[in-house]
Amino acid sequence: MLRLALVLALATVFPTMLEAQSQQYVRYRFNGKVAYGRLEGATIVQLGAAPWLGGTPTGVKVPRSGVALLAPATPSKVIAVGLNYQTHLGERSAAAYPGLFAKFPTSIIAHNDTVVLPSDANNVHYEGEMVIVMGKRAQNVSKERAKEYVFGVTTGNDVSERDWQKSDLQWFRAKAADTFGPLGPVIVTGVNYDDLLLETRLNGKVVQSQRTKDLIFNVAEIVSYISRYVTLEPGDVIYSGTPGTTQQMKAGDVVEVQLEKVGTLSNPVVKRN
Repeated sequence: MLRLALVLALATVFPTMLEAQSQQYVRYRFNGKVAYGRLEGATIVQLGAAPWLGGTPTGVKVPRSGVALLAPATPSKVIAVGLNYQTHLGERSAAAYPGLFAKFPTSIIAHNDTVVLPSDANNVHYEGEMVIVMGKRAQNVSKERAKEYVFGVTTGNDVSERDWQKSDLQWFRAKAADTFGPLGPVIVTGVNYDDLLLETRLNGKVVQSQRTKDLIFNVAEIVSYISRYVTLEPGDVIYSGTPGTTQQMKAGDVVEVQLEKVGTLSNPVVKRN
């Protein structure tokens, strides 16, 4: 009992001590080959497979500066939660359960890749978000056990065309168009997903800033709820919701989304002719 009390006290006073085992993982291209790796300072330790599939070190190490970082996951499903911060809801009441929609794997792009606005898209907004990465197959899991199925978190931007959201029958093109799912650059494990600072910058100006402890539905609740209806596979990703208000992105803009202890996702914006 004394040992347990000491651990709980340390968790309160020195939470970073319990995050000492956190790791960063990337997916990258080097010499024309794509691989997963674990970051160790300025070095990437190559893994034989995705870390959530049991990938172990191959013995190859490469400098981080010499690789092209790719989106850190290649999900079979991309799910997103809408209206999950009260600051985004405004005066509306929160729902009784997470409001879900789907993006497509083809919407995923990496850090430094370009968000390409379709020629008829006239009101496209950024939505900085924490993104959950699944580590194990999850089907009808309880809230109490849901975090056991999470591998880690990364940073994302749920790019959204507001006019299409209002006018279309479904959010098919408003949320899932090509390049509308920036993701990365790293996946981090072993941190407290439920209390990280999330910030979005548009051309260097902070336009969103809130902690993930303010999510209406937290990581465990999101994963448990989704798994009641859809089987989540290792490597699937869930955009957890965006805080505050959003603004229009235009060609020439640069959007940066920063998640505490995870890193910064940066993407320039262009418009298709």
